Amino acid sequence: MIAPRSRTLGELLGEQAERFADHAAVICGDRCISYGELAARASRVAASLRALGVRHGDRVGLLMNNRLEWVESFFAAASLGAVIVAFSTWSKLDELDYLLQDSAVRTLITIDSFAGQDFVADLQELRATTRYAGLRDVVVLGRETGWLRYEALLGSPPLPAPVPAPLPVPLAPGDGASAAHDAIIIYTSGSSSRPKSVPLAHYGIIENGFNIGERQGYGPQDRVLLAPPLFWSYGSANALAAVMTHGATLVLQSRFEPGEALDLIERHRCTALYTLPAMTAALVSHPRFRRERTRSLRTGLTIGAPQDIIIAAEVLGAAEICNVYGQTETYGNCCVTWHDWPLERRAACQGPPLPGVTVRIVDVDTGKLVPSGEPGLIEVIGYVMRGYSGDSAEQNAAALSADGYFRTGDMGMLTENGDMRFVGRTTEMIKKGGINISPAEVEDVLMRHPAVAQAGVVGVPDAQQGELLAAFVVVSPGMNVLPEELAEHCKSLVSRYKTPDFIVVRDALPVTVTGKLLRRELKPLAADLARHAGRR
Repeated sequence: MIAPRSRTLGELLGEQAERFADHAAVICGDRCISYGELAARASRVAASLRALGVRHGDRVGLLMNNRLEWVESFFAAASLGAVIVAFSTWSKLDELDYLLQDSAVRTLITIDSFAGQDFVADLQELRATTRYAGLRDVVVLGRETGWLRYEALLGSPPLPAPVPAPLPVPLAPGDGASAAHDAIIIYTSGSSSRPKSVPLAHYGIIENGFNIGERQGYGPQDRVLLAPPLFWSYGSANALAAVMTHGATLVLQSRFEPGEALDLIERHRCTALYTLPAMTAALVSHPRFRRERTRSLRTGLTIGAPQDIIIAAEVLGAAEICNVYGQTETYGNCCVTWHDWPLERRAACQGPPLPGVTVRIVDVDTGKLVPSGEPGLIEVIGYVMRGYSGDSAEQNAAALSADGYFRTGDMGMLTENGDMRFVGRTTEMIKKGGINISPAEVEDVLMRHPAVAQAGVVGVPDAQQGELLAAFVVVSPGMNVLPEELAEHCKSLVSRYKTPDFIVVRDALPVTVTGKLLRRELKPLAADLARHAGRR
């Protein structure tokens, strides 16, 4: 496939609209939008955002599930040189409060409600405070609220086509994006109690995304099912970029549900999908799964142990599915296997680094390079974030080495032929269903219950989810609380996936002489709990 010449996302959409004008770009529900139509819609949204005063460098929050409006808003903001800040639709009131303050968005585009969460009510409550002086406009998709309706953004006439650059809107002096400017900020869980703000640049999204698509063997004929959210780098910096740079078609599922996903694969003859081990397990164990329903599948991306890759290839039917390694800080992926490798090789490693990426393995204690075949810490340079922004910028010195390598906190090794093999995480992060969860964040939520004096959270292995959350709490003197009460407390404050799967009340937690929690001593307790109790 010929790589696109564009190095900003606005240019990319314009270029692909010229090359693939009538070809389907996005399928979402009953809507099928061509590349030409997507560029026109994004141009109208861009014109309306400009009329609201959005300019280069301004931040535009985007709080939506997977849908056409997410994609067109993303490209509209990018064409103006504004920065999309992707907010999770799992965010509860307290989380939204932090995200709005830390991101300093000027304009927020939101869906009115989703999956039982009333975002309009939450935002009305938050805006009644004085904490968001920089938030000037809220645009709502859905019911009438008194704020600007999303439909109105599509009412502006598209701005004149640029000459000769293939952009969807013209750029006034001082407007627009350059390749090195931030295109999106994605919040990802980290070792601190709050998510980290990761800015990703236009050129990195385009070039790394194109290279990921090449490893999968994408072309215009492909239809790619995306159920993981666009507000993850897996969705936006990875899937969206890989699809758009190859003129393929993105089939969006609003949120993952295995029965509907099987219907979408069959109805649209999807040739590829983005999945995770828990999603794959849900698909192949669904009562309506039959191999002939997924016979159109060829390739895609997933993570997991060798058996997870084999199940996706041989049971689900994506025979050429690629095994990957990466994180948000490395534009979604930095290592990807080739789709046409033998399955045994794809299952045993995460592939060589992508073009423009260098991976090195260093000794845990000395920081010196280790020989091929020996495990050590994984460090990456190339398509890597420039540094965290917002409150998390204070972590940059620890995250980035003096010579520019990103310290992943993971253990791995490089084989003699240059393939990367992931060994495990050295950080305390928990990965449940493919989602990174900070134990410190969950502990902070538990500690907000008036009966809790101490809390410790660790991960325990799980065949389907990767890891589950086990929480150990110490109750304040004279107080009582049931695990079920603490679970409901967590559900009321944070996204459901952050609610512990097991909660145990203890007399004390293991700590150092300075009072620091010893999570490693909770690990065997959690493993015993999982073995004897099963899922809560």
